[in-house]
Amino acid sequence: MSLLPLDLPPSDPRQRLKARGAAHNPVGRFEPYARLVEPDGWDIPEEEQLLRTEVSIERPRSVITRNSSPDVPFDRSINAYRGCEHGCIYCFARPSHGYLGLSAGLDFETRLVARPEAPEVLERELARPGYAVAPIAMGTNTDPYQPLEAKMGITRRLLQVLSAHNHPVTLVTRGAGVLRDLDLLADLAARNLVHVGVSVTTLDDDLARKMEPRAPAPATRIRMIRELARAGVPVRVMAAPMIPGLTDHALEAILTEARRAGARAAGMLVLRLPHEVAPLFADWLERHFPARAERVLGAIAALRGGKLNDPRFKTRMTGEGVEADLLAQRYAVACRRLGFQRSLGPLDCTGFAVPPRVGDQLELF
Repeated sequence: MSLLPLDLPPSDPRQRLKARGAAHNPVGRFEPYARLVEPDGWDIPEEEQLLRTEVSIERPRSVITRNSSPDVPFDRSINAYRGCEHGCIYCFARPSHGYLGLSAGLDFETRLVARPEAPEVLERELARPGYAVAPIAMGTNTDPYQPLEAKMGITRRLLQVLSAHNHPVTLVTRGAGVLRDLDLLADLAARNLVHVGVSVTTLDDDLARKMEPRAPAPATRIRMIRELARAGVPVRVMAAPMIPGLTDHALEAILTEARRAGARAAGMLVLRLPHEVAPLFADWLERHFPARAERVLGAIAALRGGKLNDPRFKTRMTGEGVEADLLAQRYAVACRRLGFQRSLGPLDCTGFAVPPRVGDQLELF
């Protein structure tokens, strides 16, 4: 049975898309009505308008999100932004925009939400009586170093708060902005308070530009690993997501380049296509790789019991079946050959303390 086509509304002919992953704006799964673009009947070309990024401000009451998923090694996380301008077409976080009444398609990468007061809210949460320290994860939903961070600086201020409290933190990013904060990260690393994961999905520049249109090029991500490692920051390369039939052939090459650059540990996850992501990804394949689209979707389904997505815990990150087992074996063999550590080790949770304040301001340095 063909996995194409999947149901998507037609793209808006009035929009000119420049370096965007999605081409559509399907309504979220919580919305009662669908949007449909119809011609006005006049034989006049529609005037094209460049789709630009919009940023809204959110003032959160809480920034630490708790979770109890058996699939992830952390129980709390912080996200400085909602949506991500990197525009990675496969991003599993796209459906989270539905909770805002926005689309997982173009809205996710063009209608962003920033949380500039997050550092102050984090201070209050860490100062609450009975707060029990454990590593806080950043970059679990959207990238803390997406392009907007260069202007807003929210991630840096969150790191400053965590540093002042001697609070451990883990970061996952593909954004080159992480190098701006080498001073902070090196200082945290010297106190065994930080691990950084750098996501590398492919070494093919052309594929990366199509698949992750506003994320740094593969060579830049390898350079990020190298500079972080030189600064003494423990780095894990995240070969994620691996896309069967499209990027999985490069697994060993990615791990090799990352190890040469100084990555100490590695991780691998198989592509997930939850909710609205499946039709968006299928459409992207049809636009960019029409001759391979059916084969790639078939390879994905082979890891998911014949479906494009399987949300069950334990298997959703790895897939199952013969193909998933072979990919896991390749990963394990490559990690042993390259000398990757099994883990980066535990972070220090013993030094946590609420720092003194000067007037109404936290004494950060």
